Amino acid sequence: MTTSAQADPLIGRLVDGRYRVRARIARGGMATVYVATDLRLERRVALKVMHSHLSDDAVFQSRFIQEARAAARLADPHVVNVFDQGQEGEMAYLVMEYLPGITLRELLREQKRLTLAQAVTIMDAVLSGLSAAHRANIVHRDVKPENVLLAEDGRIKIGDFGLARATTANTGSGQMLLGTIAYLAPELVTRGTADARSDIYALGIMLYEMLTGEQPYKGEQPMQIAFQHATESVPRPSVRNPGVPEPLDELVLWSTEKSPDDRPTDAGVMLARLREIEQQLGIAPQVQRTLAVAGVAASDHLDTGELTKVLPPSVEVDTPVEGDDNSTRLRHQAGRRRAKGWWLFAIVIVLAVVAAGIGLWFGSGPGSQVIVPTVAGKTFAQAKASLAEQQLGAKKAGQNSLDVAAGRVISTDPGPGTRLDKDATVTVTVSLGPAEATIDTLEGMPEKDARATFGAQHITVAEKSKTFYTDDDEGTVIGAVVHPADGGKDVDCAKGCTVHQGDSATLSVSLGALPSVIGMSLDDAVAKLEDKGITVTAHSEQYSDSAAKGTVISMADRDGGGSWRPGDKTTLVISKGPQLFEVPDVTGQTRDEAKQTLSQAGFRATYNGLWDAVINGVTKVTSQSPVDGSTCNGDGTLCASGTTIELKISGSF
Repeated sequence: MTTSAQADPLIGRLVDGRYRVRARIARGGMATVYVATDLRLERRVALKVMHSHLSDDAVFQSRFIQEARAAARLADPHVVNVFDQGQEGEMAYLVMEYLPGITLRELLREQKRLTLAQAVTIMDAVLSGLSAAHRANIVHRDVKPENVLLAEDGRIKIGDFGLARATTANTGSGQMLLGTIAYLAPELVTRGTADARSDIYALGIMLYEMLTGEQPYKGEQPMQIAFQHATESVPRPSVRNPGVPEPLDELVLWSTEKSPDDRPTDAGVMLARLREIEQQLGIAPQVQRTLAVAGVAASDHLDTGELTKVLPPSVEVDTPVEGDDNSTRLRHQAGRRRAKGWWLFAIVIVLAVVAAGIGLWFGSGPGSQVIVPTVAGKTFAQAKASLAEQQLGAKKAGQNSLDVAAGRVISTDPGPGTRLDKDATVTVTVSLGPAEATIDTLEGMPEKDARATFGAQHITVAEKSKTFYTDDDEGTVIGAVVHPADGGKDVDCAKGCTVHQGDSATLSVSLGALPSVIGMSLDDAVAKLEDKGITVTAHSEQYSDSAAKGTVISMADRDGGGSWRPGDKTTLVISKGPQLFEVPDVTGQTRDEAKQTLSQAGFRATYNGLWDAVINGVTKVTSQSPVDGSTCNGDGTLCASGTTIELKISGSF
C-alpha cells in the first residue's frame, strides 16, 4: 500500500455501518474513489466520496447526487452501475460497481495509438452505453478517455455521470462548463449550452485520438484550444495515420461538425453507422480477457494499479514470405493439376455442386436462419449477449412475476428453439418482481372473506389464525399482519395496507365473548372454562355477603393483560358465604339497653311497637331469636352481620 493510502483516514473505516473501506484507487477534482467491501451483500464495490472541502457547497452536492440518479436510471451493460447513494455526517458518497482494470486514458498513455480493432471495439461499447443514456434523455456532458473504464474481465463501460442532466433541462452558462477542454463542443464555447449532440462531438474527438495517438487541437492555454474548437474543423485522422480507412475518417468528420445540426442526432444514430462500418471493414468488436499492453502486467493487488488490459489484439495481416507470391502459387497449382491428371476436373465439378448447395442452404434456405437460444433466468445483459452471439437483437419488456426474481428473464418472444432470420429482434421479458397489492380494511370482516381478499392478491394466509375472546362477533377479523417476502418489517393490515403479491399474512379472529362463570359452582365453572380452552389452575375462598356459599365470586385477570385466548390459565375465587358473628345475650335487659347492645354488635333489633309507648325503665327482654335463621347457626347464637333479632318484651311493674 502506498504512503498516501496509509495516511488516508478513511481507509479501514466503516461507512454508514455497511461499507468497509479497503484502499484508495483514484482521486479526481470532485471526489476520491476507494475500493470497499459491502458487508451486507459480501461483495466488493467502488466508493466515491466527495472531497471534504466541497461538502458545504450545495451546487457540488447537487451535482454529486445527480450523478447517482442519472446513472441509476440506466440499465445497460456498458454503463457503470450505481448501487447506492448516501451521506454520513458531512461526507457524501456514491456506491458503484467495482471494475478492476484501467481507463482508456491509461491505455492511450501506454500504447499511444490504438489498432483499428481496439478503437472500433471501444467506440462500439461506449456508443452502446451512451445510446442508453440518450434514450433516457440524459446528456453525459463529460465524455473523455478518463471516464471510459476497461475492466480485467473484458467489459468496457462509461462512468462518471457527475455532469449529466436531462436533455430538456436548462444546461447552464459558460461559468458551469466543467468538461475537459480538449473534448469541448463548439456550442459549449460559443453559447454555453449542450445536448446529446455535444456528447457526439466529444466521441468524435476521442475516436480521432484513439486512431492517431494525439488530440486534434493543441495549445499552451485552455482558451487557445477552445478557440480552435469554435473556429476550425477537425482534420481527417488519415492525415496523421494513413492506415485509417475512409469510412472511419468520415465518421470522425461527421461527428465533429461545428454545427450540432450537421452531426448524428444521438449516440444511437452514430452507433448504427459504426456497425455498418464494422461490416464494411470486416471488424467484429470482440472484447478479450487480460491482454497486457506496453509491458504493464495484471496484478491482484490494488496498490499496483491493476492495469491489466482488456482489449482485442491488433488486427494481424499475413505478410508474404519469399517464394510465396501469387505467381509462384499459381505455378505450383498448375504443376499439381498436370501431375494428378484428368480426375482433378471431376473433383472440381463435385466441389462446385457442393458449394452451390451450401450457398443455397445458407443464402436463402433454412441454413440462413439462426435459433433463438434459451435465456430464461439470466439477466437482460446476459440474455442480450447470448442473442447477439446468434446475430439477434434484443428488445426489453417488463412483467411482474411471483416466480422469477426481479431482473431475471421470464421468457422470450419468439420462444427458445424458434428459427429466425439473422438480425431479427427478440422481445425479452424481464421480471419486475411481485406486483403491488392494495388491501382494503379487514377489521370486522368475516374470516373467510378476509382470506379470499388476500388470496385474490396472491398473498398466502397462515392456515391457523390467531384467536381471541372479544366483544366482537364470533368469526370476525380483529387484526391482520402481512409478512413481506423480502424479509422486511411486518405490516399492520387490519385497517388496510399496500404490500406486494407473494407476501404472507396472519389473521387474528374473534371467538366472541368469553362466557361469565360468576355465580356458578366451582365444578360447573371449571367445566365451562375448560370447554373454551381456559384452564383453572387454582382457586381460593373468601366470605361474601352477596354470593351463596360454594359459588364463584370472581375470576383473575389474564396474565399480561389483553384478550383471553385458548390455552390461557386462570384462578377462581369461591364464596364461603357470609361471615358469622356471636349474637349478644340481651335477655333481662331493658328495651333500649337490648337495642343498643345488638346494634353495637352489628345486629338489628325488632319487637312489638306498642312497647315504644312504655317507659323504658319498666320494660324487660324475656327472650330473643333471629327473624331469619338462614344466615345463622342452628341455635341462633352465631349470625351474619346485619341479621335482625326479634325481642320478646314484658313489663316489670
